[in-house]
Amino acid sequence: MSTEIPSRNDGVTIACAICGTPFMPSGRRRHCSDACRQAAWRRRHQPRVEAPLQSRGRRRAVTVYECDGCGARSLGIQRCEECQKFTRAVGIGGLCPCCDEPVAVSELVEGGDR
Repeated sequence: MSTEIPSRNDGVTIACAICGTPFMPSGRRRHCSDACRQAAWRRRHQPRVEAPLQSRGRRRAVTVYECDGCGARSLGIQRCEECQKFTRAVGIGGLCPCCDEPVAVSELVEGGDR
């Protein structure tokens, strides 16, 4: 009988869940060493960081709106101040640094098509 550990025989050896090294299992052991067992525990107990979703209020504040009646534009205000009608969303944008008018990003990327 050979004293070598077989390279792939699930009845005799299993691969470590962390590093993949084959080892002879004893009991319910899943890791080849205490270092791998500790690394697995750390992975399981890491705090989960989830990306925060942007709230509707914040998205509205950077949306450019345009009135269908008079053509006036506003940033973050959904009702036309001149004709008191609800406006339609043009897209996400901001104020132009040159003229201080609301401009949608899609208009800048597409070449200024309204």
